Amino acid sequence: MSLGTPVCPLRSQLFHERLDPDDACVCFGIGTPHDPVSVAIRFGDEHEVVSRAVVLATGVSWRRLGIPTLESLIGAGVFYGAAGTEARAMRGKHVTIVGGGNSAGQAAAHLAKHAATVTLLVRGNSLSASMSDYLITELRRTPNVFVKLGVDLVDGEGEEQLETIVIRHRARGKVECIPSDGLFVMIGAEPRTDWLGDAVARDERGYILTGSDLPADGTWPLARAPMLFETSLPGVFAAGDVRHGSVKRVTTAMGEGATAIQLVHQYLEIE
Repeated sequence: MSLGTPVCPLRSQLFHERLDPDDACVCFGIGTPHDPVSVAIRFGDEHEVVSRAVVLATGVSWRRLGIPTLESLIGAGVFYGAAGTEARAMRGKHVTIVGGGNSAGQAAAHLAKHAATVTLLVRGNSLSASMSDYLITELRRTPNVFVKLGVDLVDGEGEEQLETIVIRHRARGKVECIPSDGLFVMIGAEPRTDWLGDAVARDERGYILTGSDLPADGTWPLARAPMLFETSLPGVFAAGDVRHGSVKRVTTAMGEGATAIQLVHQYLEIE
């Protein structure tokens, strides 16, 4: 069983409804009265799915701004990520990016090839603490990229389409309005794995621990060592962005998914 994005659209809809992290209604239990090595997934409505193995591939969700005006304009000038797919639509327009990490820097460099101007909004007072030197150098050499340090995004304006964003300078408290046709939010992602509870071990940020990353404190219950992507619950594997230590790239996640399925076959042979 794979908990992520099933192939069947209807099944996908059902799983996303069942596994809504906000519901916090799912728990794992190893073993059933008839099959002690199965994994039972029990839902809040008392339904239960039993499987010999489970792959958790639920990915991550973009961290949200939580600003009502901007949230209402998602897809109408406000985008979480999506710098690659929306770049051509920004040709000749004024673009703003929120974030100070490498993903934000890469987005700025890419969007600058199409947009008239790209303004990067950063809460900190320096890019060097969160962005690679090569990206900082590239942005400095790009004439239509502008960086505003020490600012907070506080609001936006626009009825059917984003028109303006509102920022506050953290040091002075000064409020400034900036015309913007496109706002790209790159402020990190969250695994949203609270629904797992204590069923599998996670790190302090909620990413699932697997293999050699599992703590040596008795968390792993068996005599054999855990497999590469196996969680603290035998027979339950994690792959992709939701896994602690994974490289947050699409191609890497695809490779991890394929590896996890291979590990499932190995697990089924030994258990």
